[in-house]
Amino acid sequence: MSQNEQWTSKLGFILASAGSAIGIGAIWKLPYVAGTSGGGAFFLLFIFFTAIIGLPLLLAEFVLGRHTQKEAIRAYDAVAPGSLWKGIGYLGVITCFILLSFYSVVGGWILQYIFASVTGQLNGVSDYGSLFNSTIANPTRAVISQFVFLLLTIVVVARGIQNGIEKANKILMPALFILFIIIIIRSLTLEGAMEGVSFFLYPDFSKLTSQTILFAMGQAFFSLSVGVSVMVTYSSYLSKQQNLPKSAISISALNILISLLAGLAIFPAVFSMGVKPTEGPGLLFIVLPSIFEQLPFGIVFQTFFLALFLFATLTSAFSMLEIIVASLAKGEQHKRIKLSWISGLLIFVVGIPSALSYGLLSDVSIFGKSIFDAFDFLVSNILMPLGALLIAIFVPWKMKKDVLIEEFKHGSTNVKRWFSLWLLAIRYIAPVLIIIVFINMLGFI
Repeated sequence: MSQNEQWTSKLGFILASAGSAIGIGAIWKLPYVAGTSGGGAFFLLFIFFTAIIGLPLLLAEFVLGRHTQKEAIRAYDAVAPGSLWKGIGYLGVITCFILLSFYSVVGGWILQYIFASVTGQLNGVSDYGSLFNSTIANPTRAVISQFVFLLLTIVVVARGIQNGIEKANKILMPALFILFIIIIIRSLTLEGAMEGVSFFLYPDFSKLTSQTILFAMGQAFFSLSVGVSVMVTYSSYLSKQQNLPKSAISISALNILISLLAGLAIFPAVFSMGVKPTEGPGLLFIVLPSIFEQLPFGIVFQTFFLALFLFATLTSAFSMLEIIVASLAKGEQHKRIKLSWISGLLIFVVGIPSALSYGLLSDVSIFGKSIFDAFDFLVSNILMPLGALLIAIFVPWKMKKDVLIEEFKHGSTNVKRWFSLWLLAIRYIAPVLIIIVFINMLGFI
């Protein structure tokens, strides 16, 4: 049974796909990595590797999903029936399940901060580090906020592609861009802001190292949400009239634009205040609040920034839950509501240990990592690179060449040129680079 629901427009598909790719990691991780890896030089490498790794992989998932008109697991089985290749789909579903279980914890932290900001509890805070530590250590608030975040995700996904995910992204994605522009204008008006802009956009190739290049590869790879078959599922709702190469290019360009906006929003502010971006949640929950506190109407801009992060987190969460629900429903849309709630609640239960890993379960260690960090390492360093590598092998080598060309033809011009470039990249270039990223993620380089 094929999918019987489709995106109502190309814009709806592009916004939903871009929303899936643009999570909080894409917003806070790129400025941090750029800040420690050469600034503008890193950003140029990121754009380059997005074109030769991220874009070909994204297009590969689009081709598979649109051709089969089936969600992740059944898409692989339709091309190679009865084989072990459908394990790629199962891998994607499992990866998204684990990822959403701890990703929703961060979503819950953001909700707590938004509530504290709106109610004035962030006014006059003297130590944001202590505030963040107490926030993530409080078991009741951590679990309840995680549940509320998942509740928002479930409600949207249960409503379906057109009335749920597409409608939500048509509101959240433009709102995200508007909030970015507001924050950027404020950051650029700060004294010393141009120093941050120069650092981010002016390439200093003298700071490039082999590690910087590897970081740029990894960031380009992770920033497009490829490797977990989410885009296989999303593209299965596409009509044959859509131009896949153009859609993939549009989404990749949007992803680069968001990364650019993130740098322009964050670097001017941190340079103006004489601080440096720190890794991970610290930038979002400790550094930026302390910066906004020093600005006129800072609490207003802080609330805007937190809302921006919430929207980015939600749009990614929609896609993670969707691949799970679609795989269980197998095209039977009448099961969607029930399966959305069952899946969401199971993810909540599995995510509780992650929510408690900085409080009640702080003494529990898995290979020297907290439960939250262990799940993060498993997904980011093992499951996602493995999934991407398998997709890069499966699509160009297991799907027939005439089928691949046919998917390129729909609504496309210059098919031969685009197809030849893509096939070269996905067959030979992307797998080699993914293996290098994989090895680096595991700490062998």
